[in-house]
Amino acid sequence: MATTDLWTYRDTTWRGTALIGLKVEAIDGEIGRVDEATDDVGGSFLVVDTGTWIFGQKVLLPAGVIDRVDLDEEKVYVKRTKDEIKNAPEYEEDRRDDNTYRSEVADYYGGRS
Repeated sequence: MATTDLWTYRDTTWRGTALIGLKVEAIDGEIGRVDEATDDVGGSFLVVDTGTWIFGQKVLLPAGVIDRVDLDEEKVYVKRTKDEIKNAPEYEEDRRDDNTYRSEVADYYGGRS
């Protein structure tokens, strides 16, 4: 997956605000709910509230890791395991638009297809 694709929704019918509140399902189980989502061209992402799963942390998931969205089930399916998400760079709200931070996140997620 190219780095530019990592920050782009694969399906143009997915819209950030429509995803807020949906459950997020990793390859091996549920990880939380979408707390925030953006529709930034070439820079879209989800902020997932993991609740108590990893001590209430939030994680930043680039839009390109979404495998599919099922609005009937109210779930966003991502192409990563719970451990991959748990071990991702820590979400830093004040840096989320910072290019260096985004590069760290892209390096982490970008090497996996």
